Amino acid sequence: MLSGTTAHGNRGTMGSIGRAGSTIAVVAGVALLSGCIATAEAPESSAPPGGDAAALPVGDEPVTLDPGEFTTEIDNPYWPMEPGTQWVYRETDPDGDLTVRVTVTSATKQVANGIEARVVRDTVTRGDELVEDTFDWYAQDANGAIWYLGEQTAEFEGGEMVSTEGSFEAGVDGALPGVALPADPQPGMAYRQEYLEGEAEDAGAVLGVEELVEVPYGASEGALLTRDTTPLEPDVEELKFYATGVGPVLTLAVSGGAGREELLEVRTVPEGTGTGPLGSPE
Repeated sequence: MLSGTTAHGNRGTMGSIGRAGSTIAVVAGVALLSGCIATAEAPESSAPPGGDAAALPVGDEPVTLDPGEFTTEIDNPYWPMEPGTQWVYRETDPDGDLTVRVTVTSATKQVANGIEARVVRDTVTRGDELVEDTFDWYAQDANGAIWYLGEQTAEFEGGEMVSTEGSFEAGVDGALPGVALPADPQPGMAYRQEYLEGEAEDAGAVLGVEELVEVPYGASEGALLTRDTTPLEPDVEELKFYATGVGPVLTLAVSGGAGREELLEVRTVPEGTGTGPLGSPE
């Protein structure tokens, strides 16, 4: 499921000292670019020039991963995940703006395919009410690519859990791992982000690596721009911007919706934050 303005697990849609700023849109050049690429053809190749297509799986392609080649110490420059880092976002919504907190916890989990993953907590609230709560599982391979290995997610209404749809674990019931971010993103790369038939089939594509983006947290040059799609919702398309050394800073729905999720703050939280059960206070 896509992140940002739709229900999501890999919201990512993410250190420590945030910068205050006014709420501002993406600079005009990027906004124009977004409008142009919203209808562009998706890249056909899953591999970088001269690269190995097997390194970036697409669709339901099987992939063999060696747990010994993975680490929970994630330092990909486009999304460094230092435990204790928390990103705070504002997400626009017709029913009222949402606050999204993404926290890299000190916890790890060994998923069914044998890889030990970093647990990242993703909570969505409207005012004081919890809307969605998710544990995402990530690990980085020896080349520096971040892999997405599953999620335990729940939606809430009136304080009660109403759905766990979208939960999956790589290696269970046919679920396959995907790539959250390639090691060295280059325009033209395409890759699956997650796969559980009929439940989670998100795909990503790299559109640019020299973008300029500005959000309340601050302005960034040389940002990575990706496009997220899913065959489960063919009319839905999102653009994501990742700032070097920061992580995801902006998500824009450019088809199938009109939402926006923008980074407000990056901060360090106490050890143990985000490690309670789903639905519990952080």
